[in-house]
Amino acid sequence: MIVEKRFADLTPAQLYGLLKLRVDVFVVEQDCPYPELDGRDTEPGTVHLWVEEDGVPVSCIRVLENGEDRAIGRVATAVSARGRGLSAQLVTRGLELCAGRTVDIGAQAYLEAWYGRFGFVRSGEDYLEDGILHLPMRVVAGSVAPGE
Repeated sequence: MIVEKRFADLTPAQLYGLLKLRVDVFVVEQDCPYPELDGRDTEPGTVHLWVEEDGVPVSCIRVLENGEDRAIGRVATAVSARGRGLSAQLVTRGLELCAGRTVDIGAQAYLEAWYGRFGFVRSGEDYLEDGILHLPMRVVAGSVAPGE
């Protein structure tokens, strides 16, 4: 089951679980010391989505407002929960929440084809972020989602 909450509705335990998951994946596993707490989590329009097991988040994303457009970011899944389609479920739901809006993502380059499954297409040149090759991708408002 996917849980969806805005920052103001998160319990302290839920917030801790989401931040711990993201730090475990992005900072520890990927060895990228970077400012994980970027201030975007607390914005009123940000929606946090996650799947949990035994009350602990094991996969998460966040949907951000960028003016009229939206962005999906911080897509993370615990090592123990990978390969079960949890991130795919969350990205699909995130795109549903963004219906009718252009959606951007800064994807790690090796995941270009994976995000392409959801209708994301490259929207610029590769760039290096925190020592990892990324690329901008976008789903344009009004484009038909895969499978429709």
